[in-house]
Amino acid sequence: MPSISEALAKRALKKGDAQASGVSTSAAGGGLLSLASSGVWRSRLSWRIAATMFMAILLIRTVVLNFQVMVGYEQARLNALAEQAQIGISSIIHSTADSEGAVNPFDQEHVERLMATSPVLGLDVYTPQYKLVASYGSKPSLQPLFGQLDVNYRSPDGVVYETIFKGADIQSAYIVVAKLDASIVKDQVYGFLIENILVMVFMSFAITLIFMIMIGKWLIEPLLFMRANLVAAFKNPESPDIRQSPYGVHDEVGATIELMQKLIEQNAENIVHIKSTAEDKIHKLAYYDSLTGLPNRALFIQKLSENARVSYDDTVERFAVVAVDLDHFKDINDSMGHNVGDAILRSVGKKLRSALPESAMVSRTGEDEFALMLPLRAGASTAREVAERVINVIRNDPFKVFNEEFQVRASVGVATYPDDGIEPDLVLKNADIALNRAKEEGRDRVKEYSEDFDRAVQERFQLLRDLRDALEKEELELYFQPQLDLKTGKIIAAEALLRWWKPDNSKEGGTFISPAQFIPVAEQSGLIVPIGEWVLRQTVKVGKRLQDEHDISLRLAINVSGNQFAQSDIVGFVSSLLTETRYDPKLMELEVTESVFMHDIKHTVQVLQNLHALGVELAIDDFGTGYSSLSYLSQFPIDRLKIDQSFIRNALNDVENASIARTIINLGHSLNLKVIAEGVETKAHEEFLVKQGCDEVQGYRYCRPVPVDRLIEFVTSYNGQLDSFGD
Repeated sequence: MPSISEALAKRALKKGDAQASGVSTSAAGGGLLSLASSGVWRSRLSWRIAATMFMAILLIRTVVLNFQVMVGYEQARLNALAEQAQIGISSIIHSTADSEGAVNPFDQEHVERLMATSPVLGLDVYTPQYKLVASYGSKPSLQPLFGQLDVNYRSPDGVVYETIFKGADIQSAYIVVAKLDASIVKDQVYGFLIENILVMVFMSFAITLIFMIMIGKWLIEPLLFMRANLVAAFKNPESPDIRQSPYGVHDEVGATIELMQKLIEQNAENIVHIKSTAEDKIHKLAYYDSLTGLPNRALFIQKLSENARVSYDDTVERFAVVAVDLDHFKDINDSMGHNVGDAILRSVGKKLRSALPESAMVSRTGEDEFALMLPLRAGASTAREVAERVINVIRNDPFKVFNEEFQVRASVGVATYPDDGIEPDLVLKNADIALNRAKEEGRDRVKEYSEDFDRAVQERFQLLRDLRDALEKEELELYFQPQLDLKTGKIIAAEALLRWWKPDNSKEGGTFISPAQFIPVAEQSGLIVPIGEWVLRQTVKVGKRLQDEHDISLRLAINVSGNQFAQSDIVGFVSSLLTETRYDPKLMELEVTESVFMHDIKHTVQVLQNLHALGVELAIDDFGTGYSSLSYLSQFPIDRLKIDQSFIRNALNDVENASIARTIINLGHSLNLKVIAEGVETKAHEEFLVKQGCDEVQGYRYCRPVPVDRLIEFVTSYNGQLDSFGD
């Protein structure tokens, strides 16, 4: 990319050329108007302005013509027609006629000659007393009335005009009503109208043309000039090829064009500068972590690839790739806030960078993950020793943030190039596999990559694929373990437990896959959500079957995963399921492990309250094994506490476990909750729980988890006596 100075120099050169071009244009003199005018008339805006002006002028002239000129002209023609008739009548009337005796003042032959040589069509003669004396030719429709001698009449077709002549008008005492032929007036008005229209069109065109020449010169041409320069700037914003303005800055248009030119030039300079700065910043954002300033995963892999470009001979350079994950870092963010977490991440990056040699590359590859690469020189440290050094840097000294000290631990995985892979991505992947094994084995340790780890990962992926197939092919099934009331001995409920029978080519036709093996895989992959919904639906079907076919009403307990709380609308699903099946919600109990509550207390409380509002019962499973605060327990709309089986199995031999079981029972009763104990295997376990006042039990002493048919058999054959299970 050219430098800023080069780009600006290039623009200055183009500007000089444009100025020279502008001088030659100005020298052309009068050619500017004619050249610009052709552009003006190619402009749509010009045509819109011209059409609007032409129509406006024409409209104004038309209105004036119709409402003033035409009306006045027509009346003048009619007045002239009436004056002609008046002169003719005055010339033939007898001025000495006796109006009192009602003598006709006209001679017949004079009237006939008048009508033959003038526009008079007919006459009515009246005495001063408004009596009709004589009528000639076509009779007029007007009649003289007292006080109404100035009235005229025009026929609808305009060819007849009638008027009244008083005695003073014709030098006589008589009143004469004349009917006149006005067709010539109609023709005259039409001719006058055509003549005026032609004049109006010509004048409108001439005025519009003159006006458009001025508008084009002062407005349209500058707009077209501005548009041409803006188009040039749009096509090449960094170095626009714009013409120098031929317009002066003494008026608003010229000043605006000058301002636009400066803005285009300023914009070009800014783009060149911003682009140069942005490229540097983009490179930094693309390859460096914004929080720690360390290289990110993309740059780490790039450098890894560069170091791996070898000739595959005896001189190949070996190097260690170390993957680091800070243990339980999310807890620091959740409890202390992201400000503290960010400060710790920065401190970890600085410590690692300062503790390792310059040849080492330290990068941040994830939220709480780091990756390191260090050449392994002959006789120097091994990959294992590098990893131990890394973990000790994090372990040895606590991190001090905001006057508080934090002891951070890390899990570390290490792989060696080219021993553990000749592809950079593969070496980093193997280091991550070793890191995951370190976390699985308890964290805060170093694990070197082994091919066995890879096989374990492949087996895990295969198990996940098989589990997906099992869900689709309905290879999963439900077993049920009864729950009994310690006081009455009745069977009151059963817990639904998921089982997976995987068909194979063995003599048995398949094997049961342990829930401890496939449930964690389903949890990590998110597959537990559709599996959990399948379990809920199947459990309701079993409950309906028990009621409808065997008249058995049992509360069925269903384990709910934490992922179902976080990743699905469990309230909506349960609500629609209950509505669809019309299943009694009191016969459904959802068991949630204690650890689920600690991820998001507010969300958990809201979900539990919504579920409880549906009528569903709720229980805390494995109570006592989690880390929940007792202060939150009263907020949960819980019906039942379930004591973890580890406390019951050891209660008879361990005082501490017995004390924990006793405390949970007392705590549950103080909160008005039922308490159920699982893992009851012997009569002694049962007697201990009876003594402590426990409410309900389940375990191998009474019944192992069984398919639904055997559950029905157990319920129908049970006599209701706990002693029937023997010792």
